[in-house]
Amino acid sequence: MPHSKGMRLRVNGIVQGVGFRPFIWRLATELKLTGRVFNDTGGVIVELNCSAAQAGEFAELMLQQLPPLARIDAMHQEALDLPVFSSFAIDVSQSGIVTTGCAPDAATCPDCLSELFQPGDRRYHYPFINCTNCGPRLSIIRQIPYDRASTTMVEFTLCAACQQEYDNPADRRFHAQPNACPDCGPHCWLETPGGEPVASETPFQALGEALRDGQIVAIKGIGGVHLACDATNEQAVKRLRERKQRPHKALALMASNIEAIRQFARVNEQDEALLTHPAAPVVLLSRQENPEQYKIAPSVAPDNTKIGVMLPYSPVHHLLLAEVDFPLIMTSGNRSGEPQAITNDAARSQLNNIADVLLLHNRPIHNRLDDSVVVAGKYGTQILRRARGYAPASLPLPSGFSAGQTLIALGGQLKNTLCLIKDGRAVISQHLGDLHDASTFDEYLHTLQLYRELYENAAEHYVCDMHPEYLSTKHGVSLEEQGNHLTRVQHHHAHIGACLGDNQYPLAGDAVLGICLDGTGFGTDETLWGGEFLYGGYAAMKRIASLAPVPLIGGAQAIKSPWRSLYAQLRQCFTAGQLAEMTDICPQFADPMCNSFEKMLTMQLNCPLSSSAGRLFDAVATALGCAPAQITYEGQAAIRLESLAQTCQEDVEPYHLRITDNQVVPQAMWQQIITDLRQGRSKAAMAMAFHKGLVIALSEMTLKLKAAYDFTTVVLSGGVMQNLLLSEALQDTLQSSGFKVLTHQQLPANDGGIAFGQALVALAKNQ
Repeated sequence: MPHSKGMRLRVNGIVQGVGFRPFIWRLATELKLTGRVFNDTGGVIVELNCSAAQAGEFAELMLQQLPPLARIDAMHQEALDLPVFSSFAIDVSQSGIVTTGCAPDAATCPDCLSELFQPGDRRYHYPFINCTNCGPRLSIIRQIPYDRASTTMVEFTLCAACQQEYDNPADRRFHAQPNACPDCGPHCWLETPGGEPVASETPFQALGEALRDGQIVAIKGIGGVHLACDATNEQAVKRLRERKQRPHKALALMASNIEAIRQFARVNEQDEALLTHPAAPVVLLSRQENPEQYKIAPSVAPDNTKIGVMLPYSPVHHLLLAEVDFPLIMTSGNRSGEPQAITNDAARSQLNNIADVLLLHNRPIHNRLDDSVVVAGKYGTQILRRARGYAPASLPLPSGFSAGQTLIALGGQLKNTLCLIKDGRAVISQHLGDLHDASTFDEYLHTLQLYRELYENAAEHYVCDMHPEYLSTKHGVSLEEQGNHLTRVQHHHAHIGACLGDNQYPLAGDAVLGICLDGTGFGTDETLWGGEFLYGGYAAMKRIASLAPVPLIGGAQAIKSPWRSLYAQLRQCFTAGQLAEMTDICPQFADPMCNSFEKMLTMQLNCPLSSSAGRLFDAVATALGCAPAQITYEGQAAIRLESLAQTCQEDVEPYHLRITDNQVVPQAMWQQIITDLRQGRSKAAMAMAFHKGLVIALSEMTLKLKAAYDFTTVVLSGGVMQNLLLSEALQDTLQSSGFKVLTHQQLPANDGGIAFGQALVALAKNQ
């Protein structure tokens, strides 16, 4: 074959399994260019018989017209001798097995949605319609390479019509691995809680009737099973809470379209962009104060001024929402404390006492995917839970990090995620949950093995938290005992490292000040930290200030009982006898258990010191009457306190937290709070005064530290930073003082982000 000068484009990013090669084929054909496109182990290669100028034009159009699910992270062009091609072709992979992992699952695209509701279309009302621009990916993959035989679709043989689509590069279903139709693909059916089939030619119509009757239905979707009921029916919502044993934590909603959401929630442009994104996350929205339609049941989100809402993201959801004219609760299908059911048998066993009817199907879910949760704020989007639609999209390593190192970070105990490093990129798993549940830990081990295989990561270097009781740490120790290398990274250092990496802060960048506020993390001095000022960078950070440490009375029990934190805080200011007379402040102070507290404090028995910001919020929330005696989910008291502050309608003076010996000391604030409570001051104003006072104290401490340490950048991380009232005010104040402020962009500020930070810290230590 004769050769001539040509151009080669190497494209890296999310470019496999997302219709990228047929897109390139169509673009080249339109431009009348000859050549070929193929996958290799690192991405996609495009070879063109053309000049450099023509290749530049091609690349520009490629960037402008990318398929919806594609993402280009890097592109390199080079001139070389190429065969003279007679046409443009899609070739088989040239470099062995393609090992670039898997794209995230994506919401139903407009083309498929149009076909779904087009009478006469062969996929009319077919609950598993998809194409290369939408549908399941991570949820169905079992192994590499990503082709049909490696997914749970292997048991469904394509019919002639579907096979023709699959083989045609001009068709949007070219190599769409989950491609199917009613003749050859999965199907769904209805069951009673006892497992008996429910005869129905139109199962979604039957579900609609059940929902209108106030029943609870279970629906198997893409990444797991949901429980649904009428979100405007208070009795139905209460019944769901009782059966699911989820008394207070907010329940997510699903509504048919943006206009329906506007009937009960405020939606700005940023919110709408998030709602309609292919990731289709749950978006936290402010409520409409006096909705004319769709009055959401009070029990949907009793602790929060915001409500979480998403749009239908699978054909199953679209067909269901088409049958009702009200928003639905759409919450994970599980018993309290257990992971979301993903198999039909798990749905039957877990939900038989919760759901009144179940919609199941026979397309297996191999990997559980919770719904992602996000919120739009003043400084951009905060991802609160990164799962379906976002994971496992990779992040590049910041400049200065070696592309040659391979390792795996094991994450923390709560909101666990994994992070795999290879070829200069970080792959962060979907949210896996809290590892104290045995089923969740099993899922954790399954996901670790899956990701190792998907990304051919044979790392013998693991990274974990320093806390000896975290199950992820114990797993790291077991791997170390098998001969692997293990690096332990302090919890809050990992938080700051994650935020630095999230902002592509270079390895050789100047030292920063990290402010990390969360519940608790194991410190280098073996005490429990949680309100920290750290100075340094990826490789090392020094604790240079903190919130004043206070005993955690009863250890972990103090996390579950916020009033214990109030007792501990006030015990710094008052005697035990004085606290016994403060039952007007906290009725629990009359409990004889307080006598035991005094003995525990005196003997230093199960009362570890902690600088936890989370426990400070718990204490203030208890004092203001917005914390239950026993919380029913993590962060409940703090969420109620933020919601209370958001209702404040007046301009308030901040409470005073003193700066002493590089500690933020709240004793003076407590004197003010007690006085205000007894004088009957508005509790909303008091909640706002606390938020403002804490922001001022954190800012004052930053300025004090600036006099002794050289930094211009402040990094904010930790679960407490998800409190937008606090974090946005803190960012405002710090920026007005001349600091550059970094906050999370693509990862959660909570423990869902620390695996990335663990990985970067370990890489920096081993450069």
